[in-house]
Amino acid sequence: MARATQISAELRSLASPELATLQRRFFKTGPGQYGEGDVFLGIKVPPLRALAKRHRDADLDTVSTLLHSEYHEERLFALLLLMQFYERASEKERTGAFDLYLGNTAHINNWDLVDVSSPHIVGRHLATRSRKVLHRMAKSTSLWERRIAIISTLYFIRDNDFDDTLHIAETLLHDEHDLMHKAVGWMLREVGKRDLETEEAFLLQHYRGMPRTMLRYAVERFPEKRRQQYLKGTA
Repeated sequence: MARATQISAELRSLASPELATLQRRFFKTGPGQYGEGDVFLGIKVPPLRALAKRHRDADLDTVSTLLHSEYHEERLFALLLLMQFYERASEKERTGAFDLYLGNTAHINNWDLVDVSSPHIVGRHLATRSRKVLHRMAKSTSLWERRIAIISTLYFIRDNDFDDTLHIAETLLHDEHDLMHKAVGWMLREVGKRDLETEEAFLLQHYRGMPRTMLRYAVERFPEKRRQQYLKGTA
């Protein structure tokens, strides 16, 4: 607790009320928006990363305390610490870090928090383990758990392992949230950067029923003629 209190004080010394105002708008914190009620200190990511390096020996109790903060940047900082912890930890400790992460998804509640952390903790941990938990999370009522499910597979994609990405993408094809359309399209694009034939096989099966945003993200890097064929439904 003392370490977490020290870190909180250091974070507040970096805060900018002007930036916090901008962040509240950027991360959609208004009534009915996906980040409704989130509270910001107003700190950019590079200073957070620099401070995290100075606290790289923080333990899981410190991480847990910060992850329960009302402040967005403290939760992000907790995830940066957790990534560092996982990097140096024993196998038993890594399981503890993974369990802490999945036990606190209610606090990993914006797209930047998910995107910065889930491949490096969830994806990495499941690289040599059963991935059934991701397929369950893909069907969660929680937007953030569904996003964790697909974004975590980025770790597998970077190892040219695409099966879970494609299966989860199929599960999420008709998700109602725009943030999920972007996430799935992004992961399909990442598959295509490594194996275009695999991405196109998936797209040819599903693109006509995809949300428009998902498709646009998926074909963003295609040659213009081919991209237009998908967007016009003539691929």
